[in-house]
Amino acid sequence: MTISQPTASGPISSGGEAARGQRPGSPVKAPWAVLSDYRCFGCSPYNDQGLALQLRTHPEGLQARFDFGRAHESYPGIVHGGLIGVVCDEIMGNLIVLQTGLTAFTTVMKVRYVSPMFVGRTYDCIARMRPPREGQQAGTGLTHAASEILDLDGATMATATASYRLVSLDEARQRFTLADSDADRLRDALPGYRDGHGNDAQPHE
Repeated sequence: MTISQPTASGPISSGGEAARGQRPGSPVKAPWAVLSDYRCFGCSPYNDQGLALQLRTHPEGLQARFDFGRAHESYPGIVHGGLIGVVCDEIMGNLIVLQTGLTAFTTVMKVRYVSPMFVGRTYDCIARMRPPREGQQAGTGLTHAASEILDLDGATMATATASYRLVSLDEARQRFTLADSDADRLRDALPGYRDGHGNDAQPHE
């Protein structure tokens, strides 16, 4: 599925895409979900203990609507701040993978907590690509993204920015265990997959 090209700058806005009882945008399948043994805590549909975030399109990038229960508390009734960071990282990281066809490793992430988030309430996380930081040296190989969590009235609850190092699937396989057959399935699932030399990969027969 093609993701809308995000804008390079400007505030993120929910844009009123959907009513409270509906999920905004169109569904987007995380590329790694083609592997039935994929257990990412944030976005895998196969991890019973995970968040199972459901990715959807957004005019500025990518989004997910979600809520948390009592098992996700810090103070009574308040969502644990670490999980807020997980949500932001997942949406930003998946946006980058879908945009580039490369594996994204988080190098730095900064989260700003604007207002407490409550268990049992519904929120939207929206992510977009971000231009390089001012003054950053060229050739660092880092890609940047920003995200924002909004309540259903459009109030900002948290924001995050992060930098990611992009590597080819072949290089990424040196850092985790992945069977050859699973790697082939991922190459077919990653949009615009590029090999270790930055070239478009040929379709697998």
